[in-house]
Amino acid sequence: MFQPTYPIRTPRLALRPVTMDDLDDVYAFQRRPDVVRWMLGAQPRTREQSRLSVLAMAGEDAWRAEGDCLTVAAVTDAGVIGIVELVWRSRLERTAELGFVFHPDHGGRGLATEAATAVLDCGFAKFGLHRVYGRCHCRNAASARLMGRLGMRQEARHVESYLFRGEWADQLVFAILAHEWRAGTRTPPS
Repeated sequence: MFQPTYPIRTPRLALRPVTMDDLDDVYAFQRRPDVVRWMLGAQPRTREQSRLSVLAMAGEDAWRAEGDCLTVAAVTDAGVIGIVELVWRSRLERTAELGFVFHPDHGGRGLATEAATAVLDCGFAKFGLHRVYGRCHCRNAASARLMGRLGMRQEARHVESYLFRGEWADQLVFAILAHEWRAGTRTPPS
């Protein structure tokens, strides 16, 4: 089992497991069309849908088996401003997938980069990951820029690889290897 020591502290954030007390903060961004715009099959959530989402995330505090998701809330004095997750994709290949969603009102200050950097540090240093990748819709420029700031290189553009809101869409794939992460080839948080 891999469970970070919580909270994970960064200069401006505390990263910790999601709790049911986070419902109001999570609902504040899950209900926004601009936040769910690039999420597969997602529409702005009702409060009840956000409650179910928070309930599911609240149990994702550790990796117990391949396929598990480690989900942390990024917390400032303003409350929960975003979520970062690391999905354990392969034990044999020591691979995980990075995901994130942040409230747009807190954008432009490097907080998402800071949070994702801390989660990647845990995955590489404490769990011994070899490779972490992330995926996004080809028009999701904000997510692509964030993965670039993390030092992840664009490895692929899968052309018309999935149905997105009834249309074929391209998907971008980014990745970084442990030795690249340790060498500091990533761009520091801005």
